[in-house]
Order: sequence, then C-alpha cells, then structure tokens
Amino acid sequence: MSTGTALAVDPHVVTCTLAPRFEAVRTARDFARTALQRWGLGELFDDVALVASELVTNALRHAIGACPGAAGGALDDYDFPTQPSSDARLPIRISLVHRAPQVVCAVSDPSSTGPVAREADFVAESGRGLHLVDSFSHSWGWHPLGGGKVVWALFEAAADTADAAPGLGGRHRRSA
Repeated sequence: MSTGTALAVDPHVVTCTLAPRFEAVRTARDFARTALQRWGLGELFDDVALVASELVTNALRHAIGACPGAAGGALDDYDFPTQPSSDARLPIRISLVHRAPQVVCAVSDPSSTGPVAREADFVAESGRGLHLVDSFSHSWGWHPLGGGKVVWALFEAAADTADAAPGLGGRHRRSA
C-alpha cells in the first residue's frame, strides 16, 4: 500500500492561470466554454463569457499596475509568474465552480485594490465593465487574498426556468 498523498480532484471546480497578454481574455472565454459544455450548461456561456471578459480585462489592468517594473511596459514585455512570488503576489487566474444550481466565475489577481463601479458614462470608451458584471450575473463581489484579491460573479443555472422563483436566475437579474 502506498504512503503517498492522495489528491482529490473535483470535476466541478476548474482553474486556469492566464498570461498577462491581451489574448488572455480570449483564453478565459474558451476556458469558460469548455467547462460549461462539459457540465451541460452551454446556455450560460454568453453571460459567463461576457462577465469573464470584463473581470479578466480588469485583472490585467490592475495586475500590471500592481507589479513592480511593469508600469509603462507592454503586457507582452512582463514576465508574469504562474506561482506566488516571493512577496506573495498571485498570478491572474480564472476559476469556475459548479454547485448546482449555481456557477461561480472567479478571477484572482495580484492587486489588493478592490473594484469600484464608477458612475456610468455612456460616452467614455471604458468604465462600464462592472455595470455589465452586475447586469449579467445574479450577484457579484470581491474578497482580499494574501497579496491580491478575487472578484467573483454568481450565475443561476436553473434546469427549467419555468420552475425558477421570480427574480432568480436568468439574464439581467441580480440579488437585491
């Protein structure tokens, strides 16, 4: 009998480390598509992909600004770690967790600054991301981590929307 450590792998929890490149947003969407299809939840893809895109874009902006030596540099010029650095900074990661009937999309980054929704300026080229996250998820929030933070969004994956309670699940609804 082996004395090695057994690792339990949960097929309903998946994580992907993202490189600090513009392609990371596409990678996050592809990752979400694969996980949701594997779980039989392809109908959630549009909402989860939009939210994942916004959260990863924000993580890229804030992680690069939070990393020493990265200010003013191109994303492709920064050698981003895949493990916590000596000062405990975390890489950018996207995780999806499926606990029926819910799916959580969580993006962690090394910035300890929490997200702040700005007043919607519909003329500006940016600044509406958290409004989209709020509109397309059931609820969202963030938590500090050692050397960073995680921003999460919750989605309802009701099998039959006719049986779902009013105000729960579906597009453009969130908890009060």
